[in-house]
Amino acid sequence: MISFNQKTKVFTLSTKNTTYAFGILGDKLLTHIYWGKKLKNEINENWADDFVWRSHSAFDYGDYSTNYIPLEYPQYGGGDSRICAFSARFSDGSRVTKADFKSFEILDAKPDIEGLPSVYAENGDNVQTLVVTLHDDLKNLDILLYYSVFEDFDAITRSVKIINSGEKMQIRSVLSASVDFFGAGESDIIHLDGSWARERFVTRQKIEGGNISVESGTGVSSSYYNPFIAVCDRTTTELSGNAYGFGFVYSGNFVAGCEKNTYDTVRAYMGINPREFEWVLENGQSFSSPEVILAYSPEGLSGMSRIFHKIIRERVCKGKFRDIERYALINNWEATYFDISEEKIVNIAKTAKKIGIDTMVLDDGWFGNRVDDKTGLGDWVENPEILPNGIDGLCKKINDLGMNFGLWFEPEMVSPNSNLYKLHPDWIIHTKGRMPSKIRHQYTLDLSRKDVCDYVENAVGAILKKANIGYVKWDMNRSMSEVGSAFQVSERQGEVMHRYMLGLYSILKNLNAKFPNVLFEACASGGARFDCGILQFMPQVWTSDDTDAVERVKIQYGTSFIYPYASMGCHVSACPNHQLGRTTPFDMRCNVAIPGQFGFELDLNNCTEDELKTAKKAVEDYRRLGEVFHKGDLYRISSPFDCDVSVNEFVSEDKNTVLVCIYPKTSTVASKDEYLKLAGLDETAVYECNGKLYGGDYLMNKGIHYINDREYKSVILEFKKK
Repeated sequence: MISFNQKTKVFTLSTKNTTYAFGILGDKLLTHIYWGKKLKNEINENWADDFVWRSHSAFDYGDYSTNYIPLEYPQYGGGDSRICAFSARFSDGSRVTKADFKSFEILDAKPDIEGLPSVYAENGDNVQTLVVTLHDDLKNLDILLYYSVFEDFDAITRSVKIINSGEKMQIRSVLSASVDFFGAGESDIIHLDGSWARERFVTRQKIEGGNISVESGTGVSSSYYNPFIAVCDRTTTELSGNAYGFGFVYSGNFVAGCEKNTYDTVRAYMGINPREFEWVLENGQSFSSPEVILAYSPEGLSGMSRIFHKIIRERVCKGKFRDIERYALINNWEATYFDISEEKIVNIAKTAKKIGIDTMVLDDGWFGNRVDDKTGLGDWVENPEILPNGIDGLCKKINDLGMNFGLWFEPEMVSPNSNLYKLHPDWIIHTKGRMPSKIRHQYTLDLSRKDVCDYVENAVGAILKKANIGYVKWDMNRSMSEVGSAFQVSERQGEVMHRYMLGLYSILKNLNAKFPNVLFEACASGGARFDCGILQFMPQVWTSDDTDAVERVKIQYGTSFIYPYASMGCHVSACPNHQLGRTTPFDMRCNVAIPGQFGFELDLNNCTEDELKTAKKAVEDYRRLGEVFHKGDLYRISSPFDCDVSVNEFVSEDKNTVLVCIYPKTSTVASKDEYLKLAGLDETAVYECNGKLYGGDYLMNKGIHYINDREYKSVILEFKKK
């Protein structure tokens, strides 16, 4: 999987279908050579000839200009004027780093990253890790580049460790991955942008000269941009062409983007956002960056996504709930909002049980003086006026119905009107002397402090010990502002946001260990923290607060560019929709939600008999088909951003079952005939759907006939191999 040719000075990293290669130029510079389809032959010793550049800007590398070479890990100050991966300020005020190749080792393992989530290996995995050490003689500084090759998953991960053996320094930027695509001027970048209730819409744009970047400075990965980008050829489609994906295993501030220089080299990069980051390293200290997952496919954007889906499902997510089918649940939020009582929750649960739902989740408003969104956060004690028998009493009533019980928390926040804030006003993220801003009537607790982390972990743990709670919805409803900590000294204030993430990860790791039978679902104003970092501890995320079926088609489509449907919380809500006021058929709402982690966000007691029958069948279909939706291969056949009819196809691993989800946006009286060509089938097999037989090759080359003659005429077609 990983080899080094001493003669050519080339490192070759090979997965099942891909090759990633870089070499040592002039015994100093790590130079990117190739990333793409697997090479059958070794790269020859003349590889460096591609990068010869005779000009006045050649600096001290003979015929090679650092401003022209595709560098593997560019540093600030060495002559490369492009965006750098690493920069620091040293105690003498200098900011130049020149860390050249020193040594390497190959490990038959995948090391963990201290304090951070990362992709992991299990027994039997074909995994190796290359560790390349770059050394700056003047500053006695080592930069360790980690490349882990997951051969069977067709993925490579990258991270960086900085070791300071010299003078005190301050890291200003430490990106986790940088890849230079030499001569790739005709390329596009794809990223996922949006806002609250409009997360992860797909944006594809031509990479022009200069820099295109997406980033978050909110303290979470955010709904504005997601920590994912793809670089692809201009001609790449969903089903064909080169696609290179970058996914960040981190839940805080990030930056990712592409810079195209005047020589048509495109530099793609990803890491912690340097805009809100500084880190002091004393002599003998080290810093480890979060990890980036690299995924290349010649089979288009859907092919790239399938690589991400598999490794996220199987080597990012952890714990009991990683591989098993999860709950079909009902949440009371849109049914009651804050107007809750034990009687109302039990009545909702009784009707839910009748249609086969197995989990009842009590949302916001059960604790402290939480009568609205202005009070109570931080006081995680039941309100006896709302729950006279406590959490345990309500939980027992739900359990007696034969259902699991789940509970909502927002543990990272505190309300000004709470006992916790009155006791510990210095526990919030704030800057001394400035009035902290209230967002959604609340403050952010300072998880860069261990005492605050201990409180959060103990408060949540105390509730989970009280009752047989099987599910937790972990929410976070505000971004950070006036960032600072009463605990950190002045020179370390730039570390607060990253230390916050380390604190959060520590809490979640400990709670996972103490409560292995609790399924944790992440939420952050909907989908504002949907990333590979949080998925290590919570294998599913509430995809968006927008539950409108038409909008959810777009949101889930964009989310699927990197994240599997197995990670998406998707619920059926009431109509008119509470966010948009739109009315859509009940069956469409079910069909849109079924491929994800399925549930309901309404009071089923207000549904008609026909709707309850549809809901019951949807629960049955979810359980029957979930294995294909959650572990099968996804092919995005038609985009809701480009077409009137959106089509997703899920193919089981053995290709015996094919599910085709069709979601129209509009309809016409005289609808044109459409043939939807499928993909990924056994072309020699015969498939049956609704009593009709089709050849696999026919379905892929001719397709299925679909007439869009009714508004919101959604359907899920099931094809079975004969």
